[in-house]
Amino acid sequence: MQIIEPITPIPLRTSLSLLDPVLMQAAFIDTFKKLNPRHQFRNPVMCVVYIGSILTTMLFVQSWSGTGEASPSFILSVSVWLWLTVLFANFAEALAEGRSKAQAGFLRTLKNTVAAKKLDAPKYGNSWVTTVAEKLHKGDTVLVEAGDIIPIDGEVIEGLASVDESAITGESAPVIRESGGDFSSVTGGTRVLSDWLVVRITVNPGEAFIDRMIAMVEGAKRQKTPNEIALTILLVALTIVFLIVTVTLLPFSLYSVEVAKAAGITSSPVTITVLIALLVCLIPTTIGGLLSAIGVAGMSRMMRANVIATSGRAVEAAGDVDVLLLDKTGTITLGNRQAAKFVPAPGVTEIQLADSAQLASLADKTPEGRSIAVLAKQKFNIRERDMSALNATFVSFTAQTRMSGIDMDARSIRKGASDSMKKYVEALGYPFPAEVIKTVDDIARNGSTPLVVVDKGRVMGTIELKDIVKGGIKERFAELRRMGIKTVMITGDNKLTAATIAAEAGVDDFLAEATPEEKLKLIRSYQSDGRLVAMTGDGTNDAPALAQADVAVAMNSGTQAAKEAGNMVDLDSNPTKLLEIVEIGKQMLMTRGSLTTFSIANDIAKYFAIIPAAFVTTYPPLKALDVMHLTSPSSAIMSAVIFNALIILMLIPLALKGVKYRAVGAAALLRRNLLIYGLGGIAVPFGGIKIIDVLLTLCHFF
Repeated sequence: MQIIEPITPIPLRTSLSLLDPVLMQAAFIDTFKKLNPRHQFRNPVMCVVYIGSILTTMLFVQSWSGTGEASPSFILSVSVWLWLTVLFANFAEALAEGRSKAQAGFLRTLKNTVAAKKLDAPKYGNSWVTTVAEKLHKGDTVLVEAGDIIPIDGEVIEGLASVDESAITGESAPVIRESGGDFSSVTGGTRVLSDWLVVRITVNPGEAFIDRMIAMVEGAKRQKTPNEIALTILLVALTIVFLIVTVTLLPFSLYSVEVAKAAGITSSPVTITVLIALLVCLIPTTIGGLLSAIGVAGMSRMMRANVIATSGRAVEAAGDVDVLLLDKTGTITLGNRQAAKFVPAPGVTEIQLADSAQLASLADKTPEGRSIAVLAKQKFNIRERDMSALNATFVSFTAQTRMSGIDMDARSIRKGASDSMKKYVEALGYPFPAEVIKTVDDIARNGSTPLVVVDKGRVMGTIELKDIVKGGIKERFAELRRMGIKTVMITGDNKLTAATIAAEAGVDDFLAEATPEEKLKLIRSYQSDGRLVAMTGDGTNDAPALAQADVAVAMNSGTQAAKEAGNMVDLDSNPTKLLEIVEIGKQMLMTRGSLTTFSIANDIAKYFAIIPAAFVTTYPPLKALDVMHLTSPSSAIMSAVIFNALIILMLIPLALKGVKYRAVGAAALLRRNLLIYGLGGIAVPFGGIKIIDVLLTLCHFF
């Protein structure tokens, strides 16, 4: 197959420095593009600054013509710094969006024109014609051989191959993709390393996983989250209050001047320029200018963790999660359970059990089913059978019956979970041996999974499937516990097996013998108690529960149904990644809260700087509030306006990197937040405004 352009690997792991020249240049250009009034009106707080900048510019022109309310240099200085305040806020947003757009640009390199082998009929060995991926449609079948690029997302319907998914996941280790089971989903842009696959296309052009990822990472399409909307409403309310207060100050000032004049006291009214400067300094411009950047940066940090979130809502919800449901197989455990032992029932030989077990597994294309057939071949040399001579009908596994098997004339063989097989046998009128029940319990206590085999109503014995818990997962669950998150393992295994695995993994609770309906019921139960539920999963049977969960992380190695149901996709297919996801979500919420606290707190310092300066000529006693002892009213106003602009620029790195998360209680976090960002928000402006005032004086600006 001919590849028109090379594929760029590991796009999401590309590191973009905050000072990356390309990123800075693009952000600088976008900063001025965002001066468009339509964009400014989306942010009510900064819109006030934007309008104030326009008004002061008009006042400067008026003053320059000789009819102004104050000196042209003073009005120009105020106007310039108000425009810089708007530009700095635009720059913060543009820089955050630029990181996301750069990552989207890398993703687009995966959408190269690839030649595909379109099959005439969905079967290996049939003839095929060469076409391009863009002309493939849902339902088409393609042949992908060793060295070929999978042209578009699909499902393996025949074959087994090793696939390099590093272009998508960033992981160098290849994965096995095969027909049947939960590992049949393949992604466009990945490369087949060995063997061959027949793939049925499951999406139309423009709907592939890469297309969805690009749409997800575009910061410009980010929707505001409920908490962000609530905070915006609060900021708008504060802005309206200060706006009303500021507007009413002008007539009061004019009235006071007339009263003073009547009393023989000389005073002058406050100017519109000073009132605009006062309004801009008192409204929460710091958080108003950084709010959008914080949200965009949260999604960007999620992408650097190799997790694609469908929206900022999902990232924010991750920060509030307090219950985590994890599917056992493929998440807590490695997922590929292997047949380890045949334990025959009384009166049955091990080879008889192996023969029945292999027959029941012939149509089972899951790794577990294949391992049963392999074990029977290895131990007893039970090899290929003539299926046409057997006149066999295969019975597929379902989540409801929890059994599978084969029917051959008068012979029916089933294998499945012990409780399901017990009901099946008793329904046929046969006994279920107590020895088999004991064997099932013993296997379950060892942390393995027992499967019971029944041949023509007779219990033949038990197959032991061993499950392996992923390394290091217990320690990660301990960290989740310290965050106040309850972990619940969900599995279709019996209660004894579930209890053993749960203890080994270190989860807080478990749901055994779970059907898709029971998973949904459990999630809804937690949600009805007001708790936010997160779930990870990779199988088709996880899709309904993923759709119900508040935060649903689908494994990239899982089925297409699971990916579509989730609002996040973990490209590394690591369920413990949810710990990092929760940390990023909490970090975004903490960053927003911390900068909001700082923004409101530093208004207090600006109050002491600008109020006495603005009204000292009207109300001379206000000089007593000048605790900073600033040089002059003009210098005080300019110092406050300059500080108000510069603090946005100085806080951009913190808004993009986020406040460091610590796994401590809410009360401790609140105290720390108030101490650092509350008191700090009061102290920093006092020092900053005073330093700017001294510098302005030394430079003889005022």
